[in-house]
Amino acid sequence: MPVVIEGEKYYRTAEACRIAGISKNTFLRWAREGVLPDVQRRDRRGWRLFTTSDLHRLKTEANQIVGSSEMKTQ
Repeated sequence: MPVVIEGEKYYRTAEACRIAGISKNTFLRWAREGVLPDVQRRDRRGWRLFTTSDLHRLKTEANQIVGSSEMKTQ
């Protein structure tokens, strides 16, 4: 369930990854390898908070990578 801070909706990592159709480990690997930039906002525990635009970027990247790997297997 998204959390609202100062009127903006944020998603936690597990929820953002579920929406994007990737595992949390995949996202963490992509962030570590620089495939995608890490998110800018974190909560008081240091957990990532994804904005709607972060979520869109994650979904777009996931679709590009999944789509290109499917083409390679054909």
